Amino acid sequence: MSKVILIMSDALRYDVARSHMGFLGHLVETKQATLYKIVGELPSMSRPMYETIHTGIPTSEHGIIANTILRRSTKPNVFQSVVEAGKVTAAVAYYWVSELYNHAPFEWINDKEVDDEKLLVQHGRFHRTDDYPDEESFASAALLIRKFSPDYLLLHPVMMDYTGETYGSDSVQYRKQAIKQDVLLGTVFTEWKERGYTIMVTGDHGINSDGHHGGTTPEQREVPLVIITPDGQGKGDTGETVSHLNIAPSILKRLDVAIPSSMKMMPL
Repeated sequence: MSKVILIMSDALRYDVARSHMGFLGHLVETKQATLYKIVGELPSMSRPMYETIHTGIPTSEHGIIANTILRRSTKPNVFQSVVEAGKVTAAVAYYWVSELYNHAPFEWINDKEVDDEKLLVQHGRFHRTDDYPDEESFASAALLIRKFSPDYLLLHPVMMDYTGETYGSDSVQYRKQAIKQDVLLGTVFTEWKERGYTIMVTGDHGINSDGHHGGTTPEQREVPLVIITPDGQGKGDTGETVSHLNIAPSILKRLDVAIPSSMKMMPL
């Protein structure tokens, strides 16, 4: 059993993660981490995939089928399962995560920073800006870990999405942002590992060279899943393709929390 940090990098493509995230690549190459390819669920949009990742069920079942669906989650999810098990949750994320698991609609003052054990995201730091700096997201997550030692923390950096939508995925800016996220992870990696966290790195969706996502092409669907355990023992590049639906049960298994029957996929 370990604590878990899920880094859900918005619009992080599989191929760009492989080619431009050298620290993650080192961990995979030396078998200190395990790499899978995810062919993402559809539609390859943000809010639907936040819910899919955290419920382990497809959009047609959980009903968050578009970014415009504004309501709380109605299905068993990671945050709910962790809180019901008496453990602690946290998130640094775009405000749609707050709307899914805390309050909907988002109240931009009251809901921005929360520390309330009655909520599903008990320690939350939320923002409404699409270009919120990844440095600030990582710093806020690192501080939450030091202050509250949450059992499950969602870290949701958004600048890959903003940069990809602004410049396209086949751009210097998009690739440089992947390098920046890799460096930021390296900066906090040792501390988080020593604190006993399993770190999982994935994307909610990819993005194409036009700066669009939502469709079915590999550029819009294929994202990485890297799993780094505190003992530093990994399988390297497995060459296996898995699903977004594997993530929620994989998190709960590592937390030794009961997996809801609605999550049909096996944990990794």
